[in-house]
Amino acid sequence: MLKHTFCHIPGFGAGTERTLWQAGLHGWEDILNQPDLPLSSKKQATLHSHIRESIAQLQAGNGDYFYGLLPSDQQWRLFPAFRDQVAYFDIETTGLGDASDYITTIVLYDGRQVRSYVSGQNLEDFARDIADYRLLVSYNGKTFDVPFVRRCLGAPLDQPHIDLRYVLGSLGYRGGLKGCEQQLGIPRQGLEDIDGFFAVLLWHDYQRGNTKALDTLLAYNALDVINLEILMVMAYNAKLAKTPLGLERHLPLPTSPSLPFAADQDTIQRLRSQHGWSSY
Repeated sequence: MLKHTFCHIPGFGAGTERTLWQAGLHGWEDILNQPDLPLSSKKQATLHSHIRESIAQLQAGNGDYFYGLLPSDQQWRLFPAFRDQVAYFDIETTGLGDASDYITTIVLYDGRQVRSYVSGQNLEDFARDIADYRLLVSYNGKTFDVPFVRRCLGAPLDQPHIDLRYVLGSLGYRGGLKGCEQQLGIPRQGLEDIDGFFAVLLWHDYQRGNTKALDTLLAYNALDVINLEILMVMAYNAKLAKTPLGLERHLPLPTSPSLPFAADQDTIQRLRSQHGWSSY
């Protein structure tokens, strides 16, 4: 999508970009190969200069360049160009951000491998591992996950970051991550009754000695992260469909890996019963 993008160029808004697309000028190469553009000579010179720079920056793999120039509501366009260097991530915590709250688990998924991090075991490794990626994808991560990680682990997380809360919200999907999954028909694989608050109960149950509670918490955390890839592709395709660029550029839905952790239904039912909940 980046090679078809013009709205990162100074002076070129969404209207001018759409005019170029509708004139059959769908990408950077089309512009460079077309001597007569429907633009003033000054705008044409600006366009040619910035396209050459954009080609160089993309070849260098510099996502920061485009992230800094794209309007915030268009940063979803980064996804295909950096998909092989993306980290989907999600954290679980003991609360919503009070000074005493801390991260319990983190799961990172790059479309190939699922990695997990647990407080008291290997949580500090997350800061090193996430630094290897050039694009981050989360749900509400800019508001919740990133501040927690910066405070608790000191990781800057300053890479380009697509927060699906806002991308999906612009498409009319709201209600949190689970609500968006439900609206888009993404199954929860037997973890429908677990939410962020229940994740806290699982952590406390693990601290009391139930290792199956940790497995259940990690299964929940991992499913959230694996589903982020599906949501990202769905959101990308939906946003692309609103442009004149054509369905042939849509991405196929990914095949999700098997969950590397097994949720323990006895633990789930026991905690629900102890806390007087028949359902959520």
